Amino acid sequence: MKLSDSPVAEKSDDPEVIDTTFDRDIKDILAGMGLTEEMLLLAAMELYVPHPGIETKEKAEIVFKQELDVALSDPNLCILVYAGTLLEQAGKAGDLPNLSRDSYERDLTFLVCDEVLGMSIATYIAGHKGMFEYVRFDKLKPGIIKELGPFMDDVIAGLIGGVSSSMYTRAKV
Repeated sequence: MKLSDSPVAEKSDDPEVIDTTFDRDIKDILAGMGLTEEMLLLAAMELYVPHPGIETKEKAEIVFKQELDVALSDPNLCILVYAGTLLEQAGKAGDLPNLSRDSYERDLTFLVCDEVLGMSIATYIAGHKGMFEYVRFDKLKPGIIKELGPFMDDVIAGLIGGVSSSMYTRAKV
């Protein structure tokens, strides 16, 4: 199952009323890091491909923004993205366990947990199709992605890849 197809399922032990207020929004956290929604959109549109239902870049921009809002309304996804921000901060400070600051900064090939996080984000949003888009964005590093650190480049590639995949999939239906 993927985020874009997820029905609102009730568990038998769910409370009748859930507190949906929160003090921190992931969009604000990302914006505080210099990652605005506009920057995410620009990176996504660098790899835009016309698709049935999304034949123009203008239409793609509108649908991408809508899909991004849907994705970032899910607290589970927001916490995965937030985990990436914390890992990035710890890496810059040299506080990651069993990893030197130098290895973090050089993003050595033996460090794969950043890719796992990016793939998890893309897959959570759009199922296995999201992983293919994640790989495209991770390899080509359009826009802001090329300027990000070892964790955040994969987190944002996963977010954009998952949202893009969801955008193309839903446009087809």
